[in-house]
Amino acid sequence: MKVAFYTIGCKVNQADSQAIRQKLLAAGYTPAEPEENPDVLVLNSCAVTAESERKTRQKLRHFRAINRDCILVLTGCSAQANPNAAEDYAEADLILGHRDAKNLPALLDAYLRCGERTVMISSHQRGEVFEDSAIECFPGRTRANVKIEDGCDRFCAYCIIPYARGRVRSKPLPALRTELETLASAGFAEIVLVGINLSAYGSDLGCTLCEAVELAGSISGIKRVRLGSLEPDLLNAEILQILSHCESLCPHFHISLQSGCDNTLRAMRRRYTAAEYRTLACEIFARFPDAALTTDVIVGFPGESDEDFAASLAFVEEIAFAKVHVFPFSPRKGTPAAEMAHQLPKAIKQERAHRMLALAERLRVQFLAAQVGKTAQLLLEQPHPLGGMQGCTANYTPVRLPEATPEMQNTLQPIKITALDACGGLVGCAATAGQLM
Repeated sequence: MKVAFYTIGCKVNQADSQAIRQKLLAAGYTPAEPEENPDVLVLNSCAVTAESERKTRQKLRHFRAINRDCILVLTGCSAQANPNAAEDYAEADLILGHRDAKNLPALLDAYLRCGERTVMISSHQRGEVFEDSAIECFPGRTRANVKIEDGCDRFCAYCIIPYARGRVRSKPLPALRTELETLASAGFAEIVLVGINLSAYGSDLGCTLCEAVELAGSISGIKRVRLGSLEPDLLNAEILQILSHCESLCPHFHISLQSGCDNTLRAMRRRYTAAEYRTLACEIFARFPDAALTTDVIVGFPGESDEDFAASLAFVEEIAFAKVHVFPFSPRKGTPAAEMAHQLPKAIKQERAHRMLALAERLRVQFLAAQVGKTAQLLLEQPHPLGGMQGCTANYTPVRLPEATPEMQNTLQPIKITALDACGGLVGCAATAGQLM
C-alpha cells in the first residue's frame, strides 16, 4: 500500500512526520506523494495560529475531495489540542494524538480489517519521558532536522502549544549520538537540532543544550550544526561563550521576541524585558561577528496601544533583524489571552501586521545587501529556477551559484557573494584561495 504525508508547521513536525514515515515503511508501506492517489495519507497538523488550523481543515477537505477512497489520518497539534477533534475533522478516518501516532501501523491494520473510524488522543502526563523516534534519513533534503526536545513549561498567555505538547522532555545524549552517527553515515553534512522549547533541552536530564551542540560537532562527517528556535530568557553570556567555541555551529540564531514593548511582554507572560533581549542580541553580535538574528513578532495583542505597537516597531528596527516572521494576534481557545479584555479589531491587527511586515522586508533587504562582498561556505541544496544551484551559507543566507551543477548537490563550496539581483536574491561565484584569506 502507498502512503503519503503532508506536514504543516515547524521543524519538529517535520521530524515527527519522518519518524512516522519510517515506521510505516518498515511495516511494508511504499512512499508516495499526496497527488499520486495514495492508499493512506497522513496529515501532521499545527495549532500555533488560527491560520494553521484553518489550513488543516482546508487540506483535509481537499485531500478527501481528490481521493475519496484513501485512509485519511490526522495527527499533530491540531488533533491533540482540539477537544472537538472528532466533530471538527469529520473527513479524517483516524485522528491520533502525539502519543498515539507511534501506533499508526497497528491502527491502520485494525482499520483495514473492520473499517471503524478511530479517534485516539491520549493526554500528556507529568513525568512523561522523551519518545525516542530516531531519524535515519530525510529524503530529498540536504539537512536533517533532529528532534532533541519536546514540550514546554512556559505557558505564555497566548500559546496553546504547552497544552498540545506537554511538559519539557529531552533526548538522552547517548541516543542522540546514535542518531547523529546514523545521519552522518547517510551523508548529511548539516543537521538542525530542534525542539518545542529547545533552550530548555536537558533541564529534565541534568545536561544542557551546549552539550548537545558539542556532541553534534564531534561526529565525523557532520560539518554544520544549526539550532532551531530559541527562547531568550534561557540564554546568557556564559552559554553563548561556550557555543562560540563550537566551530561547526552555524551563526544563525532564531530567538523569539514576540514584542519589543515591555507592557505587552508582561501581558504575554514572557519572562524577559526588551532591555534584556537587547543585551542578548549585543552578546550574540559580539561573539559571532557574522551572525544572523531572526525572530517572531506578534502584533495586535489584547490591550496593545498605539504607543505599545510603536515601541515594538522601533525595537525591531533598532535590533535590525535579518528576518522577522510577523503574526497578527490569533486567540487560541483555552489560553488566557483568548479571554483577555481589550481584544483589538481585526482591521487594527491587519494594519499593524502590514506595517511590521513592511519594516521586516526593509530590514531583510538591508541584511542581504550587507552580505555582498563577503566570502562564505555555501551548502548547495537544489537547482535554482534561474539556473545553477542554490543553497545557504552558515548564517542561513540563501545564495545562488550560477555555475554550480546538480552533481554538486550536498557539497560545501567556497564562494564570494557578488550581487543582490533584481529579484532580491543573492548571487555568488566560486571564491579563490586569496579571497578566503
